[in-house]
Amino acid sequence: MAEPLDYTSRYAIDPQNAAAMGTDELRANFHIADLFQPGEISLTYTHYDRMVVGGATPTDAALELKAVKSMGTKSFLDRREMIVVNVGASGIVTVGDEAYPLETRDMLYIGLGAGDVAFTSANAASPAKFYILSAPAHHAYPTRTIRIGDAKRLDLGSQQTSNERSIFQFTNSIETCQLVAGMTQLAPGSVWNTMPAHVHDRRMEVYLYFDLADTARVFHFLGEPDETRHIVMKNEEAVLSPPWSIHSGAGTSNYAFIWAMAGDNVDYTDVDPVAVEDLR
Repeated sequence: MAEPLDYTSRYAIDPQNAAAMGTDELRANFHIADLFQPGEISLTYTHYDRMVVGGATPTDAALELKAVKSMGTKSFLDRREMIVVNVGASGIVTVGDEAYPLETRDMLYIGLGAGDVAFTSANAASPAKFYILSAPAHHAYPTRTIRIGDAKRLDLGSQQTSNERSIFQFTNSIETCQLVAGMTQLAPGSVWNTMPAHVHDRRMEVYLYFDLADTARVFHFLGEPDETRHIVMKNEEAVLSPPWSIHSGAGTSNYAFIWAMAGDNVDYTDVDPVAVEDLR
């Protein structure tokens, strides 16, 4: 098996330091690019609830997921759970001796101690793109596949407010230790996500923006409600959202994004709303 690995880490940033950052510093601390490089696994170990964010793009050989130094464990899942979402073509995730085929936008939950993990594309010329999310775990829950058609769907927003969107809750029907994840698809003509905005001090969050044209962009907003900043996002790039920060965005066209959280609880509705008139 091929084992190329690109690994970085990100330290936690407090709101006072974030408020003083310019564009380059904001991107260095919160923006994650180059997740899906052919024939590679890319991992970012964050100090926000020890969330790991990554991507695996297997081509002509399987890619085996290895633990990184920051974990302090022999195997990746020794003390962790994981979610994998395929945003590319057909592929297979192997967990131990079991193979789990994933089509585009399908999710696989992998529990604590489930075994070694490897990624394979069904067609090397049209590879799968596996988006990886992992957090520490305290209990072993079963490995489960959630097809996009089986996820709980919520239709929210309207054309009048440019935020007509469908939310697909992947983890609503399964048990996890602390990972919560889903996907939001904006309707044609809608550009705003998560507006009105909110914060949740009890959980960090990460967004992966995708389904964007090469020339399209999303302006992702972060920061305390009265001290906001923005980061310009391209297709298939991720952004970290600390617990103290809002997380919202507006695109030059409609798009999709995968959201994932880790922290104190798994209650999707546990948020602190922020009124639009209170944003600055």
